[in-house]
Amino acid sequence: MTRVSREFGNTMQKEAASAVSADVIFASSRFPNYKIGANNQVVDAKEDPKVLTMKEVVARETALLLEQQKRLSVRDLASKFEKGLAVAAKLSEEARLREAASLEKHVLLKKLRDALESLKGRVAGRNKDDVEEAIAMVEALAIQLTQREGQLLQEKTEVKKLANFLKQASEDAKKLVDEERAHARAEIESARAAVQRVEEALQEQEQISRASGKQDLEELMKEVQEARRIKMLHQPSKVMDMEHELRALRIQLAEKSKHSLLLQKELARSKRMEKNISHIYELDGAETLGSYLRIKPCSDIAPELSECSIQWYRISSETSKKELISGASKSVYAPEPFDVGRILQVEIIYDGQLIVLTTAGAIDPAAGLGNYVEALVRKHDVEFNVVVSQMNGADHPSESIHVLHVGKMRMKLCKGKTTIVKEYYSSSMQLCGVRGGGNAAAQALFWQAKKGFSVVLAFESERERNAAIMLARRFAFDCNIMLAGPDGGSSIGTK
Repeated sequence: MTRVSREFGNTMQKEAASAVSADVIFASSRFPNYKIGANNQVVDAKEDPKVLTMKEVVARETALLLEQQKRLSVRDLASKFEKGLAVAAKLSEEARLREAASLEKHVLLKKLRDALESLKGRVAGRNKDDVEEAIAMVEALAIQLTQREGQLLQEKTEVKKLANFLKQASEDAKKLVDEERAHARAEIESARAAVQRVEEALQEQEQISRASGKQDLEELMKEVQEARRIKMLHQPSKVMDMEHELRALRIQLAEKSKHSLLLQKELARSKRMEKNISHIYELDGAETLGSYLRIKPCSDIAPELSECSIQWYRISSETSKKELISGASKSVYAPEPFDVGRILQVEIIYDGQLIVLTTAGAIDPAAGLGNYVEALVRKHDVEFNVVVSQMNGADHPSESIHVLHVGKMRMKLCKGKTTIVKEYYSSSMQLCGVRGGGNAAAQALFWQAKKGFSVVLAFESERERNAAIMLARRFAFDCNIMLAGPDGGSSIGTK
């Protein structure tokens, strides 16, 4: 005969009292107090009112503010409510399953009691006492099960209340999200309208300023024309008319020369295509003062330039005399003021073969350089900021700023208050552009102040470098000195 253990009731209580899901978030740290009233009705337990002190109120409000600060947005709040609603539904489902299990337990206890009653009539003596004891235990279990059902009913009621509360809170949160979204959209639309109004105001202001500026410009032009008219009344007008005509002719001549150069290049290119001549090198770069020319391979069979012998020449467009440019034996050459109006030619010798490349036309002057130099000529001494890159043929490690003084009688190189070299214009002085040196050649010049002292100076721009060369040669020419490079402009033959 199977004995029913007294520990069965405790086991039933432990199994029935399962922990609440950890996903549930309550507003308080403890479960609300409820009481079972008449007819198993759930009644809220009244708590004694407690008056909070000011310090506790401040602490509670601070905690609420900190909790609100952690909330990222209304959408997060809505998601939390939806999560709580899902957990409440889960708890409701668990309560329903517990109710079904409790019903099955009632059925099992009833069947067990009926079996024990029928067994009690068939046994006697000690066995009968055991059966009666088992019947008493079953009745006790039934009472405990009934009490547990009351607790489950109470929990079910609380879960329903919690689910209804969370459902209402979720709906409120969704409504709040919709209201916030509509409010945000309204604010965005108002901001767009404000931006549009500001843009329209700015455009209107810009139009007004343009109109007023145009009117002021027209008035200024009228005043200038009137001043010119008054000036012409007091000065010979024929000379001024000739100056204006000469300036217009110079502008037209510069435009025509550029157009002619482009046509010559196109003509040379078309002739090469017609004759099907395969060139392995070509000259790359603008043929103007202030730029540099580079020998560029245009074929895969072209030998390395480092293995070739290179020499640059300048050719007079009138006498066809070819002058060797001393030291110009690199693949890059930056034209200097002496090259303006002349054709540049480079000879490349490799393995006994001679390749000759020539510019399409004469080197053009830099725009505005002549007027800039004429303005500098009026000064007694002109200063240029330079960096010494080489001194006496050796690289100069320092990159500090030096000042080159170009005067009417002499040239001077200083670093701060220290004078490095100062020499009057003489036949031993040499000045020219750097012949080679890569992309920076157009901004550097070579200056031999005297025998035994030479420097390579890098300027801030190509315009400053060319202006310094032209200005020094102008002042040296006034002193009956021809200031040139190492070649001295010697002719070596005809073309």
